[in-house]
Amino acid sequence: MIVKFLQQMMRVSRDPRAELAPLWRTTVAEARAVRWYAQCGVADTLAGRFDMVTLVLAQILLRMEHEPMLKIPSALLTEWFVEEMDGQLREQGVGDVVVGKHVGRLMATLGGRIGALRDAGGDPALLEGAVLRNVTLGENGSAACVVAGLTDLAQRLARTDAAGLLQGRIAL
Repeated sequence: MIVKFLQQMMRVSRDPRAELAPLWRTTVAEARAVRWYAQCGVADTLAGRFDMVTLVLAQILLRMEHEPMLKIPSALLTEWFVEEMDGQLREQGVGDVVVGKHVGRLMATLGGRIGALRDAGGDPALLEGAVLRNVTLGENGSAACVVAGLTDLAQRLARTDAAGLLQGRIAL
């Protein structure tokens, strides 16, 4: 009886975000896809990679907001993003004292990108303006190429059912 009590006390609860690991991996893989950098000319820098992670995540979160059953998973996916950014900042040497402030700015950036994509509503000209404001493009960067990629991603997400999305399987 004491052993059972101790086992229950020592039991570590399962992280509810664990089920979203496939979707997070898919998000990052999509953001790191070579086409964004080689074809569209997004700067292959820390800033450019962050821009793509937030844009891809924004598209995914916008897809998730259309289904009530995805409300909690979308919040958990956002928490995953926060944890990853916190870890990245600490890895870069940002100290405990200011890491929260930096994470707050990164969250504001994500929120701004969600708003920009939502406001654009699929309109290519508005999307291009959002890309020009929110993506670090290299010397030969093409906002139109990024818009085409984001539009394609939004269409694939629209064809993806909720269960497939949670498993990180985005339609082709």
